Amino acid sequence: MRLSELQSKKIIEIDSGSAVGTIIDISILDDGKVDYFMIEQGKNFFSLNREGDTKIYWSQIVKIGEDVILIQKK
Repeated sequence: MRLSELQSKKIIEIDSGSAVGTIIDISILDDGKVDYFMIEQGKNFFSLNREGDTKIYWSQIVKIGEDVILIQKK
């Protein structure tokens, strides 16, 4: 699966059912495994502030579906 395919999926937190944000970057470990996704949360178009971004670790992903990625925050 390509990063561009993942970026088109909605990220949903399963406990609340709320949308979390969109994938803007990915961190890969030296062994080639995904460490985490960087998620953009409601960034203003004119804002360059990245403080609202958050990390979703691979271990938090419950399911990657056709249209969504389901996560569980711990």
